[in-house]
Amino acid sequence: MKILVVGRSGQLAWELRRTLACFGEVVALDRQSEPAIDLAEPGAVAASVRAVRPDLIVNAAAYTAVDRAEQEPDLAWKVNAEAPAVLAAEATRLGIGLIHYSTDYVFPGNGAVPYREDDPVGPRNVYGRSKLAGEQAIAASGAAHLVLRTAWVYGVRGQNFLRTMLRLMAEREVVRVIDDQFGAPTWVRMIAEATAILVASSLRSGTADLAGASGVYHLTCSGQTSWYGFACAIREQAVAAGLLPDTAARVEAIPTSEYPTPAKRPAHSVLDLGKLEARFCIVPPDWRHALELCLADLAGS
Repeated sequence: MKILVVGRSGQLAWELRRTLACFGEVVALDRQSEPAIDLAEPGAVAASVRAVRPDLIVNAAAYTAVDRAEQEPDLAWKVNAEAPAVLAAEATRLGIGLIHYSTDYVFPGNGAVPYREDDPVGPRNVYGRSKLAGEQAIAASGAAHLVLRTAWVYGVRGQNFLRTMLRLMAEREVVRVIDDQFGAPTWVRMIAEATAILVASSLRSGTADLAGASGVYHLTCSGQTSWYGFACAIREQAVAAGLLPDTAARVEAIPTSEYPTPAKRPAHSVLDLGKLEARFCIVPPDWRHALELCLADLAGS
């Protein structure tokens, strides 16, 4: 089986290249690869897919600069909405499956109960609206697909909250972090490993048949915390792992009102994981345990 991973050096794509390799040939493309794929040019995406002739498409690329998207809505829309529509159309044409990743930011975040997949959406920013449009385009295409909504993704590569906190805690005396936005920190490797399980469960005669399971699923670590709680856990566990000294910056809680950003964030975007467990028997780890494993991996690298 040949798997096209859209994205190549991003934190999720890098992990997927490892976890999906056991299923066959993994071809990871980005703007610098040969052949190349540029989701900012949706009109050229189809040609890139046809050059590979894959048996499965996994789209791990996205425009994820939430605040900058407010100033670059057209670019965010091309990458997050129009390009996935083209990928879905190509999957339909080839008769293959598409796995695509979306976000908790499709929800307004104004409640306290974890969101189910069929709960009403209502994104509060350009990024969330563009990701929701991508979901809707994939569903309308008729392609066999899995749309996996995730949240608060971090890892040892790329730009993410974990890496930012480790840097700031080593440089400063105090790090001020928002304590009134709640979600589930999610290790990117867990997402990649769960994706491999989903592919394995769909294998039919050497190819991935997603038709029987098509739809939206929530995929995050279990449990919930605030950004402040996440930062405190990072400090505690990083000190224990020897990644930070005991003198690392202390963490101070602040409300969202003291840290205004161009894009509005949902206050509570915890996702319900019941559908994933019921359909695929996948039970994601608690976010604290996943963080411990990630930091142990970083300490040993």
